[in-house]
Amino acid sequence: MRNTVPDLELDAYLRVNRASLVEWLAAIREISGCDELECRLHQSGGPVGALSALGSDGGNVVCVYASQGMDITGNRSTDPVLLLSRAGNPEISLQNGAWKPLPRLLLARPSGRFRLRLSENSQVMILRPAAGMLGKLASDDRPGNLAACENLITCYLHRSFFFRNDAHARDMTHQLFGQLAKVVGNEGRSLCQCPELDRRLLRAIEKIRQEPDWDFDLQALASHSGVSERNLYYLMKRETGMTPYRLYQRNRLMRVRHQLVDCQCDVPHISRYAADAGFSHLGRFAALYRDHFGELPSETVQWRRKLQHREPALVEDLFLT
Repeated sequence: MRNTVPDLELDAYLRVNRASLVEWLAAIREISGCDELECRLHQSGGPVGALSALGSDGGNVVCVYASQGMDITGNRSTDPVLLLSRAGNPEISLQNGAWKPLPRLLLARPSGRFRLRLSENSQVMILRPAAGMLGKLASDDRPGNLAACENLITCYLHRSFFFRNDAHARDMTHQLFGQLAKVVGNEGRSLCQCPELDRRLLRAIEKIRQEPDWDFDLQALASHSGVSERNLYYLMKRETGMTPYRLYQRNRLMRVRHQLVDCQCDVPHISRYAADAGFSHLGRFAALYRDHFGELPSETVQWRRKLQHREPALVEDLFLT
């Protein structure tokens, strides 16, 4: 089965895709920790969207993708929340006010609820800090401070493609919230600069990502990139922190994860998906999967499956008239 996951931030931490309304609502409630959330679709029927999420001691990052128009209401937090528009034309309503276009980055204070209106194929990132992490920013969200925050988040997303494993991903997420907390003290100065990757390296990365049937061959990869094998190895290690094979391996693991999340069958064929991605030893595959994503393949399946068994009453009266 080919990957049908949309271009979604933090797609290595995909939780649901092509979800029904009951699945989607149950997932976003659990991920956000807010049981008061409601979702009203602009039209009934069809898949709702996708969600990815990554948590740390410093806070949680949730990426929301809407495959159709929807309103998300009941958002509430005891701490400020950062909302970053990544695609489409999302709108926001603060304290039940009028709908307005969501700025590139907005800080929603805990003084009131906010509503989100997502158009078809729009995407929003929600950054929920741990208690007290963004206290100073909540009282001083001048444009310069928010611009510095956006720069930090952009750098974080750039690096997310090269998370080495789950521990590294969570550490980098924790660091992000720590850096966001320091923005006010640094008077809005940027704390991060995202280097542009070498074009030869980009060719190698694109080949690994875009050709799922390609079997790893360092010589062929180096030739495709226009650089020697030795130089490609050290170039990728220096600029991404990963070796070419490690990046190749991680992308294969992500393809299996996407298939597991997407699977609608009663008994997901974990071993078959693993074999299709080139993992011949199931035990070794499971260990690699847990190292990269912090859970076993069976736990990925179970997480979504429990959403599919929520009571139908959960979606009563959710559709807009």
